[in-house]
Amino acid sequence: MKMVRFDDLQLFVRTAALGSFSQAAREADLLPGQVAAAVARLERELDLRLFVRTTRSLRLTAEGALYLPYAQDVLTTLREGQARVQGDDAELHGTLQLSAPSDFGRNLLLPWLTAFRAAHPRLRLHLRLSDEVADVFRDQVDVAIRIGHFDDASYVALPLLEGNRRVLAASPEYLRRRGTPTRLDDLREHDCLVYQLGGRAYDRWSFELEGRRVVIPVRGPLVCDDADVVRRWAVAGEGITYKSWLDVRDDVLGGRLQVLLDGIGSHIPLQLVCPHRKQFSPAVRQLHAQLRQYLQPLLSAMPGHGGLPLSPATPLSDNGAPPL
Repeated sequence: MKMVRFDDLQLFVRTAALGSFSQAAREADLLPGQVAAAVARLERELDLRLFVRTTRSLRLTAEGALYLPYAQDVLTTLREGQARVQGDDAELHGTLQLSAPSDFGRNLLLPWLTAFRAAHPRLRLHLRLSDEVADVFRDQVDVAIRIGHFDDASYVALPLLEGNRRVLAASPEYLRRRGTPTRLDDLREHDCLVYQLGGRAYDRWSFELEGRRVVIPVRGPLVCDDADVVRRWAVAGEGITYKSWLDVRDDVLGGRLQVLLDGIGSHIPLQLVCPHRKQFSPAVRQLHAQLRQYLQPLLSAMPGHGGLPLSPATPLSDNGAPPL
């Protein structure tokens, strides 16, 4: 057997993940014919047929599906070997592909990444900002910043900010006009700013109260699939938002928003996620350490974290949503 080309192996793995020569070509800045030729070359080297091609679809053969995990392991081993040889103290270079939520990315992450890149000028950063949750197995990203809990055991994660919480907030102008809620059930009578993702409106807000989970259905005249727009509507006095403390912190400290109900909310940690621990390269590990250094001080003013105490005694009416 002839020597298998590293680039051909990479293109095979990405084509299998994306299910398309054209998508793999766009990702690699190549022509679809070049990707097809690379896969055909790999098939000749292996004397195997890796894909079944039709005019409308592209799928792995049984042999291709059997070979794919070995190809993935080879690529991972080569990357890990390079990282081990270079060590964490070596000058960072190559490309780091990172996915992050849009509002967190715009409002906090961008200047931190600028500083990180300035400290490592040979490193290229590809940033994907989206409210859609990145699939770190399918999407072309090395790591993803995620807010909240997830139970998929196939992921591994590095904690960034374990103590982060989601809090209720509204502008002083809105509260003057509509009054300040004093209990969770009051939210039913207020204009609540609803976030939508993947066609689903998140109009049932979940809270942690005295060790139990309480869900309150909410409604309002404004719905948006951009989480940062929801924050801006709150600042403009259009209603109450329920967002990560990190997203509203600057507005709260600047007096543009006010935290409600003494910070009652829910725990939503911030994490750096990837499919396998072997992908925690020196660049990922150093970025993780730098982001933790930036993030930890941001909790100091959060209600219940050295600032205002949480108020577990906030009353709930008997007809509130049952704990789940």
